[in-house]
Amino acid sequence: MIKVLVVDDQVLVRAGFSALIRATPDLEVAGEASGGEEAVALAAAVRPDVILMDVRMPGLNGIAATERVLASADAPPKVLILTTFDLDEYVYDALRAGASGFLLKDTPPERLIAAIRTIASGDMLFAPTVTRRLVEAYTSGRDSALAPEAGLEALTAREMEVLRLVGRALSNAEIADELCVSEATVKTHLNRAMTKLGLSSRAQAVALAYETGLVAPRRRS
Repeated sequence: MIKVLVVDDQVLVRAGFSALIRATPDLEVAGEASGGEEAVALAAAVRPDVILMDVRMPGLNGIAATERVLASADAPPKVLILTTFDLDEYVYDALRAGASGFLLKDTPPERLIAAIRTIASGDMLFAPTVTRRLVEAYTSGRDSALAPEAGLEALTAREMEVLRLVGRALSNAEIADELCVSEATVKTHLNRAMTKLGLSSRAQAVALAYETGLVAPRRRS
């Protein structure tokens, strides 16, 4: 059973997500929070597997709440960021904070349920089109990117290639096909690269791949 904490400042939105989760046999609602501070406290109390985190809330917003939850938990939950707009100003910061996924609030119910299951298992974190659109949009406008070689000298050539493909939002299965190796080998290379770079989530790996120039944002015409 996957325990889900629902965090949103709008009562009807919380109720809708919670009803959907309760109607799904392998999911359960671990709790509901109306803001970031309450979310941090509840996460420590109920120890959910997944948090559905609204990004825009008064007081402690979803990004700050995500950072606090992930920093304080011995076994951190996966955080799925939810927002109304696909070009929300907080999306890139959510990646940096270690959020495990990003979805729009108008996502079809079956896709939301699939996303919860997926990130709970630690597998694919973002739909490729969503990741490309969001990360490219935000990294292309930032001036604080790291130097292209920052931290990457510790990686092997294969670890670097896997990180690059992760940055392109490919799943482990797609990377395995691209490199003609097994998914287990991909996971091994990715885990080693993340350990060397001090990364705690695949989302952070995606962000770093853009920041360091492994993946170049496409400029919009």
